[in-house]
Amino acid sequence: MTETKPIPAPPEGFVESRNRGPYTLHNGPYFHRVDEQGFEQAFYALNRHCNGMGIVHGGMLSTFLDGVLATAVHRAAGTASVTVHLSVDFLSMARAGEWVIGTGRVTRKTKDLAFVEGVIRVGEREVVRGTAIFKLMRKAISV
Repeated sequence: MTETKPIPAPPEGFVESRNRGPYTLHNGPYFHRVDEQGFEQAFYALNRHCNGMGIVHGGMLSTFLDGVLATAVHRAAGTASVTVHLSVDFLSMARAGEWVIGTGRVTRKTKDLAFVEGVIRVGEREVVRGTAIFKLMRKAISV
């Protein structure tokens, strides 16, 4: 099913994230904002992001969280990384027509691993919380 409604303007300060891999671009568009609070990512929930009950699919939320946490690792470590472990707790629902916003922060970093936690919200409501471990790659990348 093709979406017919245009995506509204993102929340204040957010701009479209264009430098993404093909999987992320397919699931997006994604947006981001950098301010004194840190780095945030967002997407506007469309019908194609929803399951048969009309709520944003847990797989979409997990994918989004994984990207949010990976970005936090990249910003803290300056290198590419791959997910070793991802733990997701679903706390509430997101629905089509809502802006879904995520933040992450590295809690510990070793030579080879980064430990990170994050949260996804709709407005003030927490939708997902999660933690992850990422394997740090040796190759430095620039974003």
